Amino acid sequence: MIYHLLYPLHTAFSFFNVFRYITFRTIYASITALIICFVIGPWLIRKLQNMQIGQQIREDGPKSHLTKKGTPTMGGILIIFAVVISTLLWANLAVDYVWLALLVTVGYGLIGFIDDYRKLIGKNSKGISGRVRLSCEILIALFVSIILYLKPGFNSQVTIPFFKTVVPNLGWGYVILSTFIIVGAANAVNLTDGLDGLAIGPAIICFATYVLFAYFAGNVKVASYLQITYVAGSGELAVFCGALVGAALGFLWFNSYPAEVFMGDVGSLSLGGALGTVAIITKQEFLLAIVGGIFVLETFSVIFQVGYFKLTKGKRIFRMAPLHHHFELKGWAEPKVIVRFWVISILLALMAISTLKLR
Repeated sequence: MIYHLLYPLHTAFSFFNVFRYITFRTIYASITALIICFVIGPWLIRKLQNMQIGQQIREDGPKSHLTKKGTPTMGGILIIFAVVISTLLWANLAVDYVWLALLVTVGYGLIGFIDDYRKLIGKNSKGISGRVRLSCEILIALFVSIILYLKPGFNSQVTIPFFKTVVPNLGWGYVILSTFIIVGAANAVNLTDGLDGLAIGPAIICFATYVLFAYFAGNVKVASYLQITYVAGSGELAVFCGALVGAALGFLWFNSYPAEVFMGDVGSLSLGGALGTVAIITKQEFLLAIVGGIFVLETFSVIFQVGYFKLTKGKRIFRMAPLHHHFELKGWAEPKVIVRFWVISILLALMAISTLKLR
């Protein structure tokens, strides 16, 4: 809204020409979201405490987590609110990619909200059935994927890291792939959200990385120089990602160890869904597996654990899955697990950025 209100004034006052620059608006979208979290965060935490909206802890999880029972949850509402307001203020709302990203963020947030609410009223950690939740996630992702596939100018080619000439066109198969990426990213972040600040840290790093990818993909000269797919209008997603970075940093202020509030499924699903959507629109679908490597590792640790347990009739690869619980049970202090996972996430993000030149 700020962009649409003030940028037209550049014809009379040259100062307002600054609002045309995506870099400027990305920075202030991030700052705006951060300030919103700082201002509203303490009030929201008190509100959640007064409403007795506390986290339900898995009985089969690490015993050290039992002390966290009752900590306010559903703090992801703060992230979504800050992102939506900041994006609406600073982004060019004429670009439909922005609305699709917001749709997934809010839609997945709503699924997570219902799931969290069911957990609270049922006084357990189960929530809505997995089949219902997954069906709703697929419907939203499928809708967005079809819209993108039918959008004029948006191609169904995929970019393979390290291979600049390998750009297969999947046709309608791209709809299936993009649906899988959005749903997979949402659930991967959800699985990672098990320690104070564990999921939000890598999320900040991922969205900061995709700020660059979105800006590069939306700039025809930079895209040509880096030999990546040019996606007209995708640069505005840098503003969206900037808002997510600011909101996530603001939330981390309250979510860092020991956490004053948890994001809940309302936060983790919306963050993951947004990340998957941005990866698809910027045509950096497969790089998401590197940028979000921590989320991938956490997900595969669960898959391998469950599969091996069934095949061997009771044996385990890890002491407990997801992976962060394995290291906890090995004796690592919770803050050490969190920070080390952040460090790995930074290294993976740098590797992903380096692939832009290794083509």
